[in-house]
Amino acid sequence: MNKMNRGIATALSAIGIAQALKIVTHKRVHGVWDVKQVATTGGMPSSHSAGVAALASYIAANKGSRHTETALAVIFGVIVMYDAQGIRRHTGEIAQLVNDLEDNVAQISGDFPSLEFVEREKELKELLGHQPVEVLGGALLGIALGYTSARIEG
Repeated sequence: MNKMNRGIATALSAIGIAQALKIVTHKRVHGVWDVKQVATTGGMPSSHSAGVAALASYIAANKGSRHTETALAVIFGVIVMYDAQGIRRHTGEIAQLVNDLEDNVAQISGDFPSLEFVEREKELKELLGHQPVEVLGGALLGIALGYTSARIEG
């Protein structure tokens, strides 16, 4: 396998491992096993962070920290991680507020028969982004996996 394919395989593996670990962390926090966590966004660890950190550390271990490819991977990774814990998390918080508002309007509309209110079939998805510790957890997992992959490769 050439270096580019190994980098892609490393990043995808990190994403898969992070998603699988969400089942374990969900069990630890909530006390129940939930296999559906493997397909969720948000949660611990961040698979976005794990994937980009694995790729960046793999490239750095092979090319060195001063190489242009390392710089590209690191900057791309920082942007992805910032987005995961910033904009996406805030979008989830807004979704939660909208869902709560809709519940309140539905409750109030029962007291006012002339008020027409049509409830949506599905609530907005609230768990979209990550807390900073979830991003850090994914990044540390990715760095370890990327470095290990590079060392195994030789």
